Amino acid sequence: MKEFLLALLEWLGLAYWVEIKTDYPRCTYYFGPFWSNAEAETARSGYLDDVQAEGAQGVKCEIKRCKPSNLTVFDEKEEFNPFTPVNALRSEAF
Repeated sequence: MKEFLLALLEWLGLAYWVEIKTDYPRCTYYFGPFWSNAEAETARSGYLDDVQAEGAQGVKCEIKRCKPSNLTVFDEKEEFNPFTPVNALRSEAF
């Protein structure tokens, strides 16, 4: 019965999710759904540890009620820049 109610909350967008945003790579991860804020809070540290163990930087975490359409959102345009500037050495001899 609890699974049915959780599925209903998720469908309505009222389930709790752990949202983790990272600056590098620029991603948003959603973990859940959870029945309550307390349940999501309990699971939060494990998800943070996993993301940080992967080398993510600039990690921010929030527990919210939402209905994510994707569990991982990767901002490709922020990650790939084929024209990365290169610092050139200049000779002072001239």
